Order: sequence, then structure tokens, then C-alpha cells
Amino acid sequence: MSVSLVGSRITARRREHQLAESRKKYRHLLESAQVGVVVMQGHLIESVNPAIASILGFPIHEIERRSFTDFVFEEDLETVLRCRQLTLAEGRRKKNTSCEFRAVTSGGDLRWVHVTSQLIEWEGAQASLNFVSDITDRRQAEIKNEKLQAQLLQAQKMEAVGRLAGGVAHDYNNMLSVIIGYAELALDKVAAGDPLHVDLTEIIAAANRSADITRQLLAFARRQTMAPKVIDLNETVEGGLRMLRRLISEDIDLQWRPRGGLWASKIDPAQVDQILANLCVNARDAIRGAGKITIETDNVRFDGAYFADQPDPVSGDYVLLAVSDDGGGMDEKVLSQIFEPFFTTKGVGQGTGLGLATVYGIVRQNNGFINVSSEPGEGTTFRIYLPRHAETIQISPIASKQKIDAGRGETILVVEDEVSVLKLACAILEGLGYSVLAASNANDALTLADAHRGKIDLLITDVIMPEMNGRDLAHGLQALYPQLRVIFMSGYTADVIAHRGMIDEGVHFIQKPFSREKLGLKVNEVLRGDVS
Repeated sequence: MSVSLVGSRITARRREHQLAESRKKYRHLLESAQVGVVVMQGHLIESVNPAIASILGFPIHEIERRSFTDFVFEEDLETVLRCRQLTLAEGRRKKNTSCEFRAVTSGGDLRWVHVTSQLIEWEGAQASLNFVSDITDRRQAEIKNEKLQAQLLQAQKMEAVGRLAGGVAHDYNNMLSVIIGYAELALDKVAAGDPLHVDLTEIIAAANRSADITRQLLAFARRQTMAPKVIDLNETVEGGLRMLRRLISEDIDLQWRPRGGLWASKIDPAQVDQILANLCVNARDAIRGAGKITIETDNVRFDGAYFADQPDPVSGDYVLLAVSDDGGGMDEKVLSQIFEPFFTTKGVGQGTGLGLATVYGIVRQNNGFINVSSEPGEGTTFRIYLPRHAETIQISPIASKQKIDAGRGETILVVEDEVSVLKLACAILEGLGYSVLAASNANDALTLADAHRGKIDLLITDVIMPEMNGRDLAHGLQALYPQLRVIFMSGYTADVIAHRGMIDEGVHFIQKPFSREKLGLKVNEVLRGDVS
């Protein structure tokens, strides 16, 4: 009996020694592991290694014997608890589970972690063994890449919609030219007291309102005609304040905060007016009752700053134009769509959805960018950044009312592939006393000019036509008539005669739809002026 008892005691001691060695090896492996290791029973953390302490920023003794939920970001807790339930279910089938979530560090920062879990036995009871990797850098890179992908897709979508908008505006402007032109010709034949005079006036007014919509489409598509000049943005804004105050309610306080010593910028002043009108109307509609709209300017220098709609960091000097309101604000879903044409949160008939799309197009056309900050109930701020310009600010003479001079027997060749627009232009010009030749395409125009025995003083041609564009036609005709002057007309500023909407130097252009007055004045300007 005594020999057997001694043998049992030796065996027990050997097992205890082996268990101690096993725990020692486990502790060594645990402490030297590069990934975090956590042993949990239920929600309680039983054991961790130094790698976990490094990830969380807590000493080991402040982690053990606490609930693992203390270290999980609140928004991710539901996801982690589901993963925990899955671990228990899959563990019985000897399967590992994994999940990713944000852990809270001792400093309150968030770290993304990847956790792989399996069931084990720990001191005679079921437990889970969890391997934890810090994936914060990887997740941040993925988030940045997702943002870049989203920006690329948004840019491609906006470009595609812009091309569509430009094309629609071109065709629409052709029809509006006909409506406005013939209505004006008819109006000249009707006495002011005739009921038909009122009807024709309403037709012209409606057509002009429609033309405003196409101008907004062209602004978004970055095909709007512009005449940029170096300006003091403060002076331009101040010149439009009276108009802006008429646009907003008397209950809304419009505050103007100009920066002294503002840098010069280069933009068409009319486009600044468009930007401010659209942003102030948008702000007005966001304010319920009394409120405040603030317009301010500033000089801003960037050194590699990142913005939501800019895939590359921004550097350089910019002039800031900011418009803020204390209205209802916008959520992230609305913010992601505000610059899309025809998107509106207003009721039916209360907005075209083109105001902010117009602002976006103008800013991009002028090599600037726009940043928006808004939260529900916290108001909205639009910040527009225009590149600083080094040239001296230009001062424009005050425009005066001009009178259309009648023709002096000059011959004008009109080339337009839209027959209704061609007939209209001819009718207007003949009514002004000019001799008119008409052609519906470039080849007919060349044939007509070659057969014509007299002088041709002026060519008025559409820019985009089948077979040959207007610029190539002009070059061909100027070989026959070296002194031939040219006016291009189009529903939008095509790249044939413009770059990003800015008409090439020395080129005369008239935008469709045009009125009798605009066409007559443009012809006067070109025929009576110096040859360009």
C-alpha cells in the first residue's frame, strides 16, 4: 500500500510540475506574441498579454477582470455582441469567427481592431481565446480610398450630366430664339393698346424666363459665356447688396463683413452676382421667420489642405467668398446631392433645382472650388475659393443705353442649320436694312459666296454644324473675302471658339436665344468697329 501511495504522490507532483511548465510556456508565448491575446469567460476578461495593453493604452491590471464591453465603442457594441453570440454557436462546431470594430483607448481615442475567436477550456470552464490585431492604418487607408472613389464617381456623374445639360440647352436655345424673335417682330406691328400687344409681351416674358433656366444649365455645364476681368471682390459684392436685400425677406438681416486689403481675383462680375443671388435665395428659403444671412470675404493661403470634393491637396493663395445662414441646415444625405441639377428639397413649383448647380458650375469654370458645412438645426455655410490673381484690378466704364443703327447697304451672309432660326435672323437683319444671303449649311454657304458677285461684309454663322464647323467655314470664306468680319452664334460656347466658356480673344460671339435688339447691336459693333 505504501509503495502505491508513494507512486501516486510522485505522479501527482509530476503532473503539477508539467502543468506549471505548461503555464510558464503559455505565459511566455502570450507575452511575446505580436498580436493581442485575450481570454474571456462570459463578458469577463480573464487574461491579456502586453500587446493588448499597447493597443488600448491601459496597464494589464486595469484590463483584466473587467467586462470587454468597457473597451468597445458604443456605436459598434451591437455588432460585437452579435459576433460574440456567433462565436459561442460556431465554437461548438470547432469553427473560428472574426469581426472588426472600434476599441476605445485610455485616452478616449478609437482604434480599429480585427478579432479572431475560438472556444477553449480555461481552468475547467468554457472560455474564448481571442487574437486581436490593430488595423487602424489599414482601415483609414480604405476609408480614404473609398472617399477618392466616391469623388471620382461624383465627378464623372457631374461631367456626364453637364454634357447632357449643355446639349439640351443648345437645342432649347434654338427654339427660344425663334419664339422671342418672331414675338418681337409681331410686337412691332401691333399698337400698344391692342389686346394682342399684351399677349405678345407675356410670350416674350415667358420665353426670357425660360432662357434664364438654360443659362443656369449652361453655368452648371461650364459652357456659359463669360467675360472675366480682374476685380476687387469686395466692390463687386457691395454693388449687388441692394439687389440682394430685395431678394430676401424684411425679417432677415443681411450682414456684410468684407476683409480689408482683399487680394484680386479674376471672374466675370455678372457671375459673382449669379452666385450671390442663388446662395442668398437658398439661404432665405432655409430660414423660417426671422433670421440672419452673412456674406464675408477673406484672404486664404493653403499648404496641402484636403477638402471633400478635391481629390488632391490644395495649395496656394485664394480669395474666399462665404455665405452663411442660421436656417434649418441639411443632413449628410441632402448635402451629397445639393449640386446635382434639378435636385431640390422645395415643394413642387417652388424651385427648379438649378440654383446650387449653377453656383457649382460657375466656381469650377473659374478654377475655384466650393466647400459646404451644415448640420440639421445649425444652419449652413458655403465657402467659395477663387484663385488669387496678380494683375491690377480693372475698372469698367458705366454702360449707357445704345441705339441700333440701320444698315447702310452692307451684305450679310447668315449660315444656320436650324431653318427656323435662319429665317428669323434673316427677317431681323432685312428689317434693319441689310442685304442678306442665307445658307443652311457650310457647303451651301461656300457655293453661295463663290457665286456672289458683290462684296460680303459680314458672316454670321452657327458654331456647331454638320460636315464643317463655323470656325472652319469662316477661315474658308476669308480666303475669298480677306476683309470679311465674323460673328459666331450658338446655344452654348463650344470649344471651337472658346476654352471653358471664355471666348477666344478677337472672336465676336452672340449667345442664343438673342433678341432683335441684341442681334442689331452686335452687328453694329462688328461692322462699325475695327477689324479684329
